[in-house]
Amino acid sequence: MATPPPGAMPQRRAMPPQRYLGPPRYAVTPRWGFPNLTWRSPTAVPGTASDVQSPVQRLRVIARSTFGSLWFLACLALVAGAAEIWRYVLLVQSRNSALTTNVVEASDTLVVTAGLLATIFSLVPAGLTLWWLFVARVAAADAADEEPSRTSREVLLGMLVPGLNLVMAGSIMAELEHSVLRRSPDRRPTPSRLVFTWWGLWVLNWLLLVTALWWRMRDGIQAMADSVVLVALTDFAAAALAIVTAILVRRTTELLAPITLTKATARQVLKVTGAPEPELRPTRPFGTRR
Repeated sequence: MATPPPGAMPQRRAMPPQRYLGPPRYAVTPRWGFPNLTWRSPTAVPGTASDVQSPVQRLRVIARSTFGSLWFLACLALVAGAAEIWRYVLLVQSRNSALTTNVVEASDTLVVTAGLLATIFSLVPAGLTLWWLFVARVAAADAADEEPSRTSREVLLGMLVPGLNLVMAGSIMAELEHSVLRRSPDRRPTPSRLVFTWWGLWVLNWLLLVTALWWRMRDGIQAMADSVVLVALTDFAAAALAIVTAILVRRTTELLAPITLTKATARQVLKVTGAPEPELRPTRPFGTRR
């Protein structure tokens, strides 16, 4: 390899350091620059397309509220079911012995309070879950680059109309899961075990609710005792349905939006063990261009 001898190439003249003359000046206001706002992640500039949240971003927010409300409803339903079991135990004990007034009043207060709270609060997770379902369908359709298989009106009627919702609810959730998993549109949706479990609990909960309301219209002491058991079973079925719905909401949301800002944290390499030594850079001959 031929290399020029030392001193054959002209040396570069060292540039003297320039004196600082202050910030740059412009004859007119520059047309470039950053928007006049505080930067944040993700950046959303008001008045632009980035100001509107995508369906996946809205899905994360709705799923967080839906998940918490469903677990709170499950706790209320478990308390209401336990109160009904306590009432049934007191009914059995009253056959052979008299009950104290304080115990009966405490049982009645717990049954009424837990039942009313569970019934009234159930409207909140029901509305949030329905809202989550509509947003999840849009997010799944956008991710798969296709149109939803059903219209919003058909989904609303299929979830709220009594009798029809026993059949349509499972089909709607199966179609949502089919779209989330990016399966072929020509293939028939096959519900997973989780969706089948949710569908069975959905049907069981409605059947127990209708049976308990119809049984309470009957006369007789035995009918009253049986209605207590049916209400307790309805409360426990509602708790199970709320828990499985929360799991289904979380699983579907994680499939549509697997990465969140809280999980995407910066990492730093502290130590490397067992790696081969890096190859050293060969020396550059004098006078060659960089």
